[in-house]
Amino acid sequence: MQRKLIRPDLSEVKEKMTREAKEKEAARKKMPPPTDTHAENYYFLKQMNKKTPMAVILADGERVEGYIEWYDRNCFKLNREDAPNLLIYKRQVKYMFKLEQEGKQEEAEGEAPSRKTK
Repeated sequence: MQRKLIRPDLSEVKEKMTREAKEKEAARKKMPPPTDTHAENYYFLKQMNKKTPMAVILADGERVEGYIEWYDRNCFKLNREDAPNLLIYKRQVKYMFKLEQEGKQEEAEGEAPSRKTK
């Protein structure tokens, strides 16, 4: 008895492979952009390592100053001189900035641009 060789139809295999490749490509294109850029983590780590004096403006307008000792997803610890340390929830922070930036801003505002008159 002779065996008969059965070959698959190559056009069907190629069609199936191209269909799968298109589905994978479409799935890759539909991926939303990442929501977390880790910029906040980088900023906090940089300020922690340098022990940068920071000013934190809270949602109610109160201003507190100190340096960041540690942070997590929801809060951070602000160390202060001559005052108790604070645990501040991030959702209560309106904005924050480096204290050295404030000095530069005041200097820039204090200097009037010189104009020459003839």
